[in-house]
Amino acid sequence: MYAVLFDIDGTLLHTGGAGQLAFADAFESEFGVGQLSGEVAFAGRSDRAIAYELMGVHDVPATETNWQRFRHAYLRRLPDALKLRRGRVLPGVLELLDALDLLEHPVVGLLTGNLEQGAACKLAHYGLGHRFGFGGFGDSSHDRCDIAAAALREAERFAAGRAAPGNGRAIAGAMVIGDTVHDIACARSIQAYAVAVPTGNTPADQLAAANPDLLLDDLTDPRPVLERVRAAMQATGNGPLP
Repeated sequence: MYAVLFDIDGTLLHTGGAGQLAFADAFESEFGVGQLSGEVAFAGRSDRAIAYELMGVHDVPATETNWQRFRHAYLRRLPDALKLRRGRVLPGVLELLDALDLLEHPVVGLLTGNLEQGAACKLAHYGLGHRFGFGGFGDSSHDRCDIAAAALREAERFAAGRAAPGNGRAIAGAMVIGDTVHDIACARSIQAYAVAVPTGNTPADQLAAANPDLLLDDLTDPRPVLERVRAAMQATGNGPLP
């Protein structure tokens, strides 16, 4: 089987800044920070890494206790932030997910820096909560490569029950679809095929400089992704796909 792993923010959807709003509200309520520093980058990073860097910038002790305080406050505020901000599912996402559902072999999951509960909240808000069976999330790690490894392990577990007897490893390869250079880097760390789309905040030329395997304007045309999935499955002996 083949795993297709999606980033969320900037790849599947735009939340209109709801995540950053919930971050800011959580830091104000828990630590008295009136305005978050604009020097801390959010794109392509884990929520844990962002929160710890913000703690350092704002002189908040970066302890596990404070991380848990932030985590609970953020998750409480995220649903209201999503309602306040106008977001959308990005072009082609639904069509690509539908097309992947029609193929027999791929397993479709997440590779995201979002907290697992935060990811579920965002996806449910935009009607995508049922589309992903597993994932790697930003709850426990600062490093996107660690999250990628976790996502691949989860893909193995998810696919194990669907693998035919005698086929060996359930997952024979993977694809990562994301909108930042961090997504490309973490794809490389698990030997996955890297698909990049400049639908977030990273321009196409910066993504191109990171040498993805495939650079698309967006996900409107699913054919390049589907062709790669079909080719990968045929190469691993799963036979022709529809």
